[in-house]
Amino acid sequence: MNIDIFIPVRLDSTRLPKKHLQLINGKPVLQNLIERMSVCKEIRHVIVCCTTDSTDDELVDFLKSKKIKFFRGNKKDIIQRFLDAAKKFDTDIIIDVEGDKIYTDPAYVDQIATKLKLNDLDFIIANDSKSIFNASDHFIHGIAPSGFTKPCLEKICTSKMTNDTETGYHEFFIKFPNINSEFLVIETNDFLNKIRLTLDYPEDLKLAEEIFGTLEPNFSKEELIKLFKENPHLLTITENVDKKWIQNYQENRTKLDF
Repeated sequence: MNIDIFIPVRLDSTRLPKKHLQLINGKPVLQNLIERMSVCKEIRHVIVCCTTDSTDDELVDFLKSKKIKFFRGNKKDIIQRFLDAAKKFDTDIIIDVEGDKIYTDPAYVDQIATKLKLNDLDFIIANDSKSIFNASDHFIHGIAPSGFTKPCLEKICTSKMTNDTETGYHEFFIKFPNINSEFLVIETNDFLNKIRLTLDYPEDLKLAEEIFGTLEPNFSKEELIKLFKENPHLLTITENVDKKWIQNYQENRTKLDF
């Protein structure tokens, strides 16, 4: 099976413009993420899935300069973009490492890839319970990606009634009929629930600069947790942005019509 990481990105974000090209430790955010993913053992290619919109031309120039594989597809319909990329690269299993999930732990990438390869599953996503999906847990979703198969993408794209799947597209995989999905449950506690690991706002970038400036590039989940425990002031950097994120998610959430 061909197992690839797909990194969906676009440069026209309004909350943190051109966030994927912002510099951390002298390197663009996206380059830091790709280098972290390069140690994954189950992965064939890392492919950046950007859009055909002209706003991504600068991103494509960067990817070409670094000889990074990429695919340009539908701007609003991420699920269709993934399917088109999977067809082009002959990908059987996609590990979806979102471009703002710069703390993704390669160990979880390999774990999810292996589960999809060896079991009769269509979709896996990390979560804090076995039954109710929690999109707002930015510790769990910040360290563990989702994964799905190309046939699963084909099922959804054939039946979905919307061409805008940009926000909340993972919920299609969870709620779509006849999809064999599984929650990879990661246990948390009150302390871990306060950790926000994503890149949406300037505060998130400030936190990322401190973390990447302190830890070695291929840091693990355990090293991250230790850093926060030893430096609790890090929690205060992003403590006021979660409400803004939740409001944006609810206002722009895709309609689950199929």
